[in-house]
Amino acid sequence: MKPSAPARTGHAMTSQHRRELSAAVDRLEHPHFAARLADYAGQPLNALVEHFPGGLNRRMREVVQSAIFRCLELAINSLDEGPDAVGSAWMSKLMIGAAGGIGGFFGVMALPVELPLTTALMLRAIAEIARAEGEDLSRLETRLACLEVFALGTHDTLGRRNELNAGYYATRLMLTKLTVDVAALISERGAVNASTPIVAKLVGEIVGRFGLMAADMSAASMVPVLGAVGGATLNVIFADHFHRVARGHFTIRRLERIYDSETVRHAYQQCLQVPAPRLPAKRAS
Repeated sequence: MKPSAPARTGHAMTSQHRRELSAAVDRLEHPHFAARLADYAGQPLNALVEHFPGGLNRRMREVVQSAIFRCLELAINSLDEGPDAVGSAWMSKLMIGAAGGIGGFFGVMALPVELPLTTALMLRAIAEIARAEGEDLSRLETRLACLEVFALGTHDTLGRRNELNAGYYATRLMLTKLTVDVAALISERGAVNASTPIVAKLVGEIVGRFGLMAADMSAASMVPVLGAVGGATLNVIFADHFHRVARGHFTIRRLERIYDSETVRHAYQQCLQVPAPRLPAKRAS
């Protein structure tokens, strides 16, 4: 991939780029009605899951952690398998829906297999979106940015603001600090271990956000056979949601390569009319 041109510091954004930014803000800050409805639908089942024995709740969290760590390993090892690694968006959603349907058919017993598979398929689709927005998947920083989407996509699914839900730029600021440290660790050691503190913190931060949505997907497939329909449906809905978030996230990153990050952050802030934290300067790759 050819090196990108230097960012046009201080230049005003074109009307076309402002429209693209506005669409990105909408994708990142305003989930589709279907995703919000699906999350509402999962609330009663999630409340029921909360009353399950502690061992089962702990097992579900371990499954989510395992899924995210496997995706971290996948991102580190490389997501670049050619332009047709995933295929079209609808094919990706079909595969993710099928995984949810099969997992739902067998109920909770299939969760340790179905959730990591679904998450990996989502990551592959996110990587294809990143590539389409001009990202170089041979760079570790780009691949880790793909992983960030799982946390960025759950900050405001239902508009419930709490200590985990601070908006796109606040969440991205925290994740960027962690991924920079993880990338430095990988450059030094060439591999990661789940017990390494900085790796465990990054995985924990993503699990703390993505786990809320994963619980919705898992709860829908609790009942064998009947859960197949719910599992497939929610998987497709949430796959579409993460596709939207990925498109928004990598549009922002593309605009930051054209302009400087402060110009884009300020324009994003204008769209929201709320303060946004300053992102740290990127390290030279």
